[in-house]
Amino acid sequence: MGDPVPSPIRFGAFELHIRSGELLRKGSKVNLQDQPFQALVLLLEHPGELVTQEELRKSLWPQNTFVDFERGLNKAINKLRAALRDDPDKPQYIETLPQRGYRFIAPIENPVPVSVLPRASTSPRIDSIAVLPLENLSDDPTEEYFSDGMTEELICAITRIDSLRVISRTSAMLYKRSRKPLPEIAKELGVDAILEGTVARSGQKVRITAQ
Repeated sequence: MGDPVPSPIRFGAFELHIRSGELLRKGSKVNLQDQPFQALVLLLEHPGELVTQEELRKSLWPQNTFVDFERGLNKAINKLRAALRDDPDKPQYIETLPQRGYRFIAPIENPVPVSVLPRASTSPRIDSIAVLPLENLSDDPTEEYFSDGMTEELICAITRIDSLRVISRTSAMLYKRSRKPLPEIAKELGVDAILEGTVARSGQKVRITAQ
C-alpha cells in the first residue's frame, strides 16, 4: 500500500494540499508560483516561530545560485501575501520581523510532519559558468560602457570562487544582445550554467539583477 495522502493544511479561508502542491481559497484554486509556495511551506513548518531570511534563502534557491537574494525574497513574500490577501501592515498570516525574517501567525488545522512537506528542487552540480553581458536598462546608449564594465567586474568577482571555471569576458561578449536560447549558448561555451542580468544606473545609485 502507498503512503496515505496527508490531510490539507487549513488556515483561515485557505487549504494547502501537499501532494498536489495547490493552494485553495474557499474551494477555488489560488495561483501561486513555486518560490512563494515554497516560502509558505517553510513558514507552515514552523508556525508561530521566526523563519530567518537565511533559512528562506537556502530553501528557495539551490546552492551556487547567484541572484539578488534580498530583492528575490521580497518579491516572493509579496506574491505570497497577495495570494493570501494579507496586509503587511495588519497581517493575519505573515508577520515581518525587520532585518530578521518572517513568522506565520494564523492558527493552523491539520499540521503535518515535516517529512512529508515538499522541498525546493536541487540543481545539478555547477562546475563552470559563463556571465553574459549585462543588459543596459538605461535609455541612454552612452551607458553601454558602464554595463560592460559592470559585467567585467562581475566576472572578476565570480572567478574568485576556486571551484568554479568562469568563461573569459572576450568569449562572453560575443553573445551581447544574442537571442539564442540559453541552453544553446551554454552548449557552445561548454559550461554548466549561464548567468544573465540587467544593470540600471540612476544618479549615484546602481541596481544589478542577475539570475
